[in-house]
Amino acid sequence: MITNFFIPELNNHDAQELWFQQDGATCHTARATIDLLKDTFGDRLISRFGPVNGPPKSCDLAPRDYFLWGYVKSLVYADKPQTLDHLEDNIRRVIADIRPQILEKVIENWTSRLDYIRASRGSPMPEIIFKM
Repeated sequence: MITNFFIPELNNHDAQELWFQQDGATCHTARATIDLLKDTFGDRLISRFGPVNGPPKSCDLAPRDYFLWGYVKSLVYADKPQTLDHLEDNIRRVIADIRPQILEKVIENWTSRLDYIRASRGSPMPEIIFKM
């Protein structure tokens, strides 16, 4: 996936300033994967084994993890796309249709998460619910 799709797609865009943040899942941190990402992103790789270590408990803090992926996935697959073109169209449509009010709520939720993490001195968040 990385060599056949991701890297070629990056080469089609001006990605010289792009940072890549990787989650800490073991299956995503194989040495070959990390080496490839380091070659591609240099010091702009945020990962357990990259030049920039990812923030602890980032899934609790990163809006893309606690909101965007689940929200987009639920809408993208609502009509059960059967082709790659249909899937891509759905992804583009769903992302384009995210209203500013939703993003404002996401930021409010994010700041309350940061407040919790500060107050608890980095403890895991016991229950995470995104409220609209």
